[in-house]
Amino acid sequence: MFGHGWYYGFDSTYLLVIIGFLLCLAASSGMKRTFAKYSKVRSYSGITGAETAQRILHRAGITDVRVEQVAGDLSDHYDPRNKVLRLSGSVYGSNSLAAVCVAAHECGHAIQHNHNYAPLAIRSAIVPVANIGSTLAWPLFILGFILNRPYLLTFGIILFAGAVLFQLVTLPVETNASSRALAMLSETGILREEELNGGKKVLRAAALTYVASLAASILQLLRLILLSGGRRRD
Repeated sequence: MFGHGWYYGFDSTYLLVIIGFLLCLAASSGMKRTFAKYSKVRSYSGITGAETAQRILHRAGITDVRVEQVAGDLSDHYDPRNKVLRLSGSVYGSNSLAAVCVAAHECGHAIQHNHNYAPLAIRSAIVPVANIGSTLAWPLFILGFILNRPYLLTFGIILFAGAVLFQLVTLPVETNASSRALAMLSETGILREEELNGGKKVLRAAALTYVASLAASILQLLRLILLSGGRRRD
């Protein structure tokens, strides 16, 4: 056994990667199953995802956000820079319970932006750091590992930590958007009381994907730290 965790040629820190992968796989599978289930359930109001978004934005007094259809599956998102709420085809024209909830969730982000919600502003501010971190962290770390340059190892870990920080800040942003979505769906009467439980399941399943992704990244960060410590000892 060496300091960085090798057992008979197997890097034991890969266990952290495997655990993270399984967490993400489970969360993603759960989200897809839940979305597929409630995609078959028509909302009582019968309005589409696009109509849901327009009604919620109007109710919130937001008149400068466009609602557009975008290609892709579950590619729904709010673009704060251009003030555009983009909904995938399976959400935009669908009147299913799942589509209504996804559209409402993205409206939650538009409302956050309109209200200057602090965590959203923080997340937007650290996007460049996160992008740099996710791109350069591993190349620098691997280079430092090969050349035995501790400063490169440390720099790679710091950059990766920046990407993890972005995911950490994302969690309250996403959960708050879901809370706003459920409140607006209830207030506007888009969903009836008995439908809200299904809506909560859709939004909770989506939130779990962010939790799993954060957990996987934290495990990966721990792996980098362990590998770095082992390399320094070698």
